[in-house]
Amino acid sequence: MYQDIQEVLIRREEISNAVKMLGDMITHDYKGKEPIMVCILKGASIFYADLLRSVDLPVHMDFMIVSSYGNGTTSSGNVRIRRDLDEDVAGRDVILVEDIVDSGVTLFFLSRIMKERGASTVKIATLLDKPAGRKVDIKADYFCFTVPEEFVVGYGLDYAEKYRNLPDICVLKPEIYASKES
Repeated sequence: MYQDIQEVLIRREEISNAVKMLGDMITHDYKGKEPIMVCILKGASIFYADLLRSVDLPVHMDFMIVSSYGNGTTSSGNVRIRRDLDEDVAGRDVILVEDIVDSGVTLFFLSRIMKERGASTVKIATLLDKPAGRKVDIKADYFCFTVPEEFVVGYGLDYAEKYRNLPDICVLKPEIYASKES
């Protein structure tokens, strides 16, 4: 798969160290609490598993499947919940765990939904923050890395369901997706 990669942006060792530090921050900030950590599937699954192992708290796990990308490289702006939470968030601290905050549309939508459902607090933890891609006013409360306006894959992030299993964060060669997007 590395033949489709333009460059390795963040190596697996850097990711591991950053996730551990993020887990320590969440442990400190939520001391004495039991937050619900919500994994936004599929992209955040690898980050979520590593982050959970770095948080030294009794957390509740839940999962959502939300789509706004399909097989493209940009958000359609239409967010659909394809799998909803099992747990009630009313009166609870919720941490939405996402792979990347790019346009921000999905997390803006989910944050609003959690607040409407009565969550006490809603925070966002993400592996990657891409502020140049923002279409709405939202920011991550916790993030490991800021990335440039490039299409990245690996460590859970995909293009058309491929490359999720790469252990590094990589920039995908534009020719891999350019012909399919036009």
